[in-house]
Amino acid sequence: MTSSIPAVDIRTAEGSALQAVLLDMDGTLVDTEGIWWDAEVSIFAELGHALAEEYRQVVVGGPMSRSAQFLIEATGAEIALAELTGLLNSRFTELIDGSVPMLPGARRLLTELAAHSIPTALVSASHRRVMDRVLRSLGPEHFALTVAGDEVERTKPHPDPYLLAAAGLAAEPGRCVVIEDTDTGVRAAEAAGCRVLAVPSVVPIEPAAGRTVIGSLEEVDLDFLRTLVTAVH
Repeated sequence: MTSSIPAVDIRTAEGSALQAVLLDMDGTLVDTEGIWWDAEVSIFAELGHALAEEYRQVVVGGPMSRSAQFLIEATGAEIALAELTGLLNSRFTELIDGSVPMLPGARRLLTELAAHSIPTALVSASHRRVMDRVLRSLGPEHFALTVAGDEVERTKPHPDPYLLAAAGLAAEPGRCVVIEDTDTGVRAAEAAGCRVLAVPSVVPIEPAAGRTVIGSLEEVDLDFLRTLVTAVH
């Protein structure tokens, strides 16, 4: 299913309600939302179609199958869904040849979580081949478990990826903080019963019960993450 370690009984420091941190990848830790859009634009240009800018807000953060199907229907392109998803994944990996740009505060936060032995998972709607490529820049050692979009029957906005990650870390969903950048990911995390920290990338996200919205990961440290859980436990 995933390239994870087996489920183990791991916990944070005694007295802390926070049991695990589950992080989205694209647009949250790495600055790749624009690269995905460039891949989509270039592939559809080769198919003879120009993508309208407003399509970008529809496809951002979504699972590959949903985004690709939307673009096929919106443009009328004559291409099968499976072929298009293969082309998009290949073009994206070509465009990120070399290191992937990390967003401000991402590397510092991952380093802090690792230093304090906080169980951490990477949970993405991107396919495994893409996730493994990006992990070279993120550092796979930062994550006890990773879940890719093509490894679950239902990916975001369904709760399944976050429920799987929490279970794999032997953590209660309500004592996990999920860090996301899109509405699709936020809905998945909330449906799983997790506390949500939203760092919007392309489309704004409004604050709500159980959800905190900030402008950058530079505003986040472990103490801050712990307050998001202790506030309800």
